[in-house]
Amino acid sequence: MATKEIGIGIVGFGTVGAGVVETLQRNGALLAERTGVRLALRGIADLDLERDRGVTVDRALLTTDAAGLIAREDVQVVVELIGGTGVARTLTQDALQAGKAVVTANKALLAEHGAELYAVAQAHHADWLFEASVGGGIPIIRALREGLVANRIHRICGILNGTCNYILTRMEREQAPFDTVLQAAQAAGYAEAEPSLDIDGWDTAHKAVILATHAFGRLVRMEDVRVEGIRDIDPMDIELAAGLGYRIKLLAVIQRGPEGLDVRVHPALIPHDHVLAEIGGVFNAVLVDGDVVGQTLYYGRGAGREPTASAVVADIVDAARNQASGEPGRIPAFVALNGEIPLQPPASVQTRYYLRLSLRDIPGMFGRVAEILGRHAISIASVMQKEQQTGEYVPVIMLTHAAPEGAFQAALTEIDALHETGAPTIRYRVEDHA
Repeated sequence: MATKEIGIGIVGFGTVGAGVVETLQRNGALLAERTGVRLALRGIADLDLERDRGVTVDRALLTTDAAGLIAREDVQVVVELIGGTGVARTLTQDALQAGKAVVTANKALLAEHGAELYAVAQAHHADWLFEASVGGGIPIIRALREGLVANRIHRICGILNGTCNYILTRMEREQAPFDTVLQAAQAAGYAEAEPSLDIDGWDTAHKAVILATHAFGRLVRMEDVRVEGIRDIDPMDIELAAGLGYRIKLLAVIQRGPEGLDVRVHPALIPHDHVLAEIGGVFNAVLVDGDVVGQTLYYGRGAGREPTASAVVADIVDAARNQASGEPGRIPAFVALNGEIPLQPPASVQTRYYLRLSLRDIPGMFGRVAEILGRHAISIASVMQKEQQTGEYVPVIMLTHAAPEGAFQAALTEIDALHETGAPTIRYRVEDHA
């Protein structure tokens, strides 16, 4: 097989950038044998050229001039690994307008500015590839765009943030409070010093936007996603859920119903015997329902130097192959399907709930709560009252049958307004068929 050389320029020499360089050094010859394309590293741009990355490179390759590297004629594929939506957005747009392929792991850029950059890529017949933006080394984007192309996607449900999954796993195993486990996660390097993006659900929401956009052919935006994080989860609810046969996970749920597309991120109870309940620690998993294939599962490490580098290099190979064959943009960055898919009104989404109420221990109190739920057409599946008591109030746990979320919100507003309730009702959705 004749080998053609394609020039690679990397912008951002952090953890993932160093992993990409190391992978190209380790497996470059193998990749050339497999693909007939030699990936030639032309340069690496970063503001800090002195820090040790644990990989040896020729210093002649290093530069602080990212724009100059992108503009070089011998660079056909640009790898953007600086993150954020400022400089990264400008550099990506410049590279695409020059007809160069861009490979990225930048989920925020895709979620917040995807629409304009998809259009730029299409207008200039340029590849914009982003497998590493969701799920680290898990090839979920490629699965949606290519492997499952024969399917109409009905539903996607996934654990997409390793930090949150690690925290929830340890909270369950150790019956430890959130703050204690978060500090341990930070000490172990699994959580950032400023962890809000992860624990408040926004990292997962970025990934949900990307998956929803490419699964359903509709430009989904961040404002279309309802987002709740894990910051306020109490170990008591983890323990109570376990006693009921459930485990609490932070889920991204994307589904198309009769009224439109529903995209949300929130903690939820899932049954112990469900495959997603078994995903522990820093691992990610995505479950996809297609009309032809049925359910498929994608599982692996959702972040980290080597898993993410694996996905980035796979995209570099695809881009280089397209450049070598003269077919850039062979698979468009985004394909809009015919027919607008409306967003389903949140109030009409059908769901089950786990409720933990704090009720005054007096006769007839439960009957008042049941009456309120009944007036909103919410039926109770099971009830459990704990013997432990906080002052004059007792915790009462309910699992409901499915009802519209709007009905739940109205009913719980009434319940929490009762003088006989000691605290706002704790509520989590139940995803039996996650």
